[in-house]
Parts: sequence; structure tokens; C-alpha cells
Amino acid sequence: MAQPHSERYWSDVETWDRERIATLQLTSLQQQLARVGERSTFYRRQWADLGFDPRDIRELSDLRALPTVRKSDYVDSLAEDGPWGSMLAAPLDDVVRVHFSSGTTSAPTPVCWTAPDIRRWTELYARAAYGQGVRRSDVYQVLFGFAWFVGGLGVTTAYSEIGATVIPGGSSETERQIDVMARYGTTAVSGTPSFMLHLAETAERLGRPLTENRVRRIQVGGEPGGAVPQTRAFIERAWGAKVFDGYGSLEFQPIAWECEEQAGGHIAEDFAFAEVVDIETGEPVPDGTPGVLVLTHLDKQATPFVRWWTGDVVVRSTEPCACGRTLARLPGGVRGRGDDMLVIRGVNLFPSAVEAVVRGFPGASGEHQLVIDSSTKDPATGFPTGIKLRAELPSDDPGAADRLARAIRTELTVRCVVEPVPFGTLERSTHKSRRVVHEA
Repeated sequence: MAQPHSERYWSDVETWDRERIATLQLTSLQQQLARVGERSTFYRRQWADLGFDPRDIRELSDLRALPTVRKSDYVDSLAEDGPWGSMLAAPLDDVVRVHFSSGTTSAPTPVCWTAPDIRRWTELYARAAYGQGVRRSDVYQVLFGFAWFVGGLGVTTAYSEIGATVIPGGSSETERQIDVMARYGTTAVSGTPSFMLHLAETAERLGRPLTENRVRRIQVGGEPGGAVPQTRAFIERAWGAKVFDGYGSLEFQPIAWECEEQAGGHIAEDFAFAEVVDIETGEPVPDGTPGVLVLTHLDKQATPFVRWWTGDVVVRSTEPCACGRTLARLPGGVRGRGDDMLVIRGVNLFPSAVEAVVRGFPGASGEHQLVIDSSTKDPATGFPTGIKLRAELPSDDPGAADRLARAIRTELTVRCVVEPVPFGTLERSTHKSRRVVHEA
């Protein structure tokens, strides 16, 4: 079992000055690109076509000479050289773990790990949890799914590394999860925001409110809700606990997790080099400006990615956090996904922005669906809106729908028709909620 660097920090790298972090990143990047160029068929061929030599990297900005790599490129590499793909940069004999995408809309996409990759992953997750105050004395219940979803096993090994008592519960059998929390004194949990809300609602219905349990730390991920202030507040009230946003993906585990300050996830900058670029031009944007996050592995062995286009819109800050950590942060977490962005009559709209309004609306349950339907018209003007919002609103408040529609228009500058539905109408999720639906 690893030992933390200090009472407050798991690793000393968390407090390095920015110059030292940049030096580490450049050295690691030079070594990583040399190794990847030698061992990955995909990158070796791509770089040869570009006339790029890894030895050309003299400073971090030189990486921009390479194109971004997207999910479609990875899928193509799997089809070209199946089943493991031409991006694989380690002998198959060295691969000890394979995780697949949890999505159901395409063929499974495998991402591989070597033993050192797994060790690195565990250490980074442990660092993040330790920064949220988790210690050996905690009883930790994992409420992420274990079927295909990559996060569940990652947090299980990481919290065990800290020395916490770990209960791998998964994301099913809601009433049993509530019983286990109460019976065994669970103090920390993790799961998707949707499941946290579903558990709280179920506990209230059973007359066993979660505020009566010992849980005081909730780490959420898999959805943007943890970074939406209104959703965070919703969960914190229901549980009587602090909520910390965590951000990772199948390809990068982890990317950024919040500390006890809850001021935006700290990027694991010794593991991934992060760029924030303009969604249209791909050029870098200054700190404080929204852009798409592009990531490069600095030491991943099995399936490394170079300039991976995450599609996630973020804002980066390199201002030191009040916790004393100097690693760059992502205030506000993931603001939305570039490919999820809706364009409603010329206005860019992220579903997470609608969630913020609904969660903060008095009397609403918070559950909602955005319905994309070109036939939807504003009843006041007759003009098409293209969007309808189904929201669970109190049945004894006939004016709630109109007030919510006005709030959406005022805060997001888009018109939408609000369709009120009774509490309990919309499907609850134990994993990731489907907030956007398309109807004819």
C-alpha cells in the first residue's frame, strides 16, 4: 500500500511550481513520442506522412504540428487492424486489462492497459480521493456500475490503495444500497449524479432520508451534473454531504477531480498534457476562455493517445487553488460536449445549461427532458421553436410551466415550450440519464 506524501497531499507533484510542471511535461512528452512513434503502427504511419520526427519536439507548443485524433480515427484503426487496433503500442502479452465503451450505439471500442498503466491509474485516482478528504477510516461504497463502465473498477482499486474499507455495490438494487449504507456506516460514496438523485428520492419515499446516514463525501462523474451548481446543491441538500465533481473518460483515466475546495477539477498534468483549443479553428485559446479540451498521454503504454480530441468544452485556469495545489483546474467542469451542443434558432445551447435552470426552479423535481421536434411552436407567437422541455412540476401550480419557460428565455435567450408532467413521470436512471430526445 502506498503512503501519502503528507497529511494533505498524496503526491508532492500537486504543489510543484508551474515551471517545474512544464519541465516534467516536456521531458515526458519527448520520451513518450519517441516510444509511441516506434511501437504504434498508426502513429508511425501518420507521422511519416507528415514528415514529423518526435525529435522535433523542443517545446510543448511544438506538439501543435500534429493533427488532433478523434474517436472516428480510433474506430477506423480498430477496423483496419482488429481486434486491438493499430494504435496499440505494447505487445499483447503485456496487456493485463481491457475496458470497453459503455455506449450501445456502436461496436465496442477496447482500450488497453499494461500493469504499469494500471498502477498509474490507481495512484492518480487515490491522489484525487485523498484530496477530497478520504482517509483509511472511511467506509466507501462504490455506486458506479461495473458492467462495461470503466470508472467502477478504477475507484475500487484507488480507495483500497488509500486503505479505506471498500464496498463494491454497483448501480443496481437501490433499496439494498440504502440499507447497506445505514447498516455499515458508509461515509463516502461515488456514482453518477443521476443515481445519487435516484437514491435520495427512493430513500425519501421509504421514509429513510439519506441525511440520517453517515455519508459526508460524494464523488460524482460520468455526467456533467456534478459541475452544475444547482444540481450539486440539489444532491448536497438531499444527502447532507459535500459533492465533488470527477472527470474522466474511457481513453483518459482520470482527467481532473475536485479537491475539498470544490473549485474545479485539478488536471492530472503529470499524466496528460492538456490543451484548450477553439472548436472551429483548433487554435489555442487563453485561460479563462471556453474551448475544447485536447489531451496527450505522457506515459500511457498500452493504448496511448496523442492530441486526443475529447469534444468536451471546458475553461482552464492556472491560478493556484486555495488548497495549495498548483495543478491547472477546470472551473465549472465540463460545460458541455461540442457534439451535444444544440443550435436553436441561431443560439448555441448546451443541455447542461438547461439543467441548471430546471434544478434551480422552485417546486420542480429537477427531472426533465429536452425534446427536439421541428414541429414545436411557441403558442404565444406561433413561431417554431424546435425545442420542448418536459419537466416534472407541481400539479397544484398551473402557472409553473409559463414561469419556467420565461426563466429559460431570460437566462438562455431561447424560447421553448414547457410541457409539465406529474412528479414521477420521467424515467429515473441508475447510470447516465438521457436528457435529450428527438421526436418527429
